[in-house]
Amino acid sequence: MKATDFTLKDTNLKEVTLSSFEGKKNVVLLFFPLAFSSVCTTELSTTRDNMKLYDSLDAEVLAISVDSTFSLNAFKEANNLNYTLLSDFNKDVSEAYNVLYENYFGMKGVSKRSVFVLDKSGEIVHKEILENSGDMPDLNKIQEVLVELN
Repeated sequence: MKATDFTLKDTNLKEVTLSSFEGKKNVVLLFFPLAFSSVCTTELSTTRDNMKLYDSLDAEVLAISVDSTFSLNAFKEANNLNYTLLSDFNKDVSEAYNVLYENYFGMKGVSKRSVFVLDKSGEIVHKEILENSGDMPDLNKIQEVLVELN
């Protein structure tokens, strides 16, 4: 299934369009609930620590949350994250990928912890949507899928 295209702003307020990677890179979309929460910090720091592997597998990592670009920038700096964080503040992309909680500890419209791996043609070749935000995605499976694409 073809991934839904989108354009979101990164932590430098620069627009990033998903389809701009087509024909160039595999893409790993990491939706996460909220910056600065413990499991999100662990997940995104683990991704940071594995960036050499993602780079070697020709994969662009895009982490997406409903936090503002300003919160994401502070989160990126605080955790020395070495990949792109995108703000889905208006929740359009999370809604399009069907990864929004209706109620997350009293908050409406928070992204579920989810992973989508796209091949270079923009096809979704793997997805994992977690209902329990305390669970971590299967990072080994993501890497296995990327290895198979190369």
